[in-house]
Amino acid sequence: MATASRGARPAPGRTGAARPQTAAPGGAPGAAGPGADHAVTVLYHRHYAALVREAALLVGDVATAEDVVQDCFIALHRAWWRVRDAGSALFYLRRSVINTSRSVLRRRAVAGRHPPLPAPPLPSAEDSALAVAQLSAVRAALRALPARQREVLVLRYYADLPETQIAAVLGISRGSVKVHAARAKDALRAALADSGPPT
Repeated sequence: MATASRGARPAPGRTGAARPQTAAPGGAPGAAGPGADHAVTVLYHRHYAALVREAALLVGDVATAEDVVQDCFIALHRAWWRVRDAGSALFYLRRSVINTSRSVLRRRAVAGRHPPLPAPPLPSAEDSALAVAQLSAVRAALRALPARQREVLVLRYYADLPETQIAAVLGISRGSVKVHAARAKDALRAALADSGPPT
């Protein structure tokens, strides 16, 4: 029989008495808590402007720098329970700003390898007025369609859904989708021909 002086054995898988988890300055592990709210707010008021200036030097513009720094403060707040020393929080923030700025620059470099197509020339005032009139006519013609035909056209040509998905959304057969689409297009052509500019 075991003597009392030897004590109880620890449970399987454990090497000794349970150690309490070290709570972060903001509260329990995995949670931000009011302590985190206060600490991050103080850091924000003290260091936000300086961090934005630093980030702006890295990324090249203030708007992106503000986004970077704000994202870093949000990340710090979420991970506050992991911060063992509140005095190191600024170091964490600055390192986060640098890493996030690097990510921004990497994304820009990738985007730079695939430059966007040049923008088309701006339309003249007459062209703009005609485009507005045509758009208004299309909208009016759409409003005049029966509801089902209008829904089919919107889902097909604005939402860019295939016929099978339109049928599922509206609860009708694929054949009905085709019929409604054909009738709607015929009605639109007739309406737009009637409302066309005088020759």
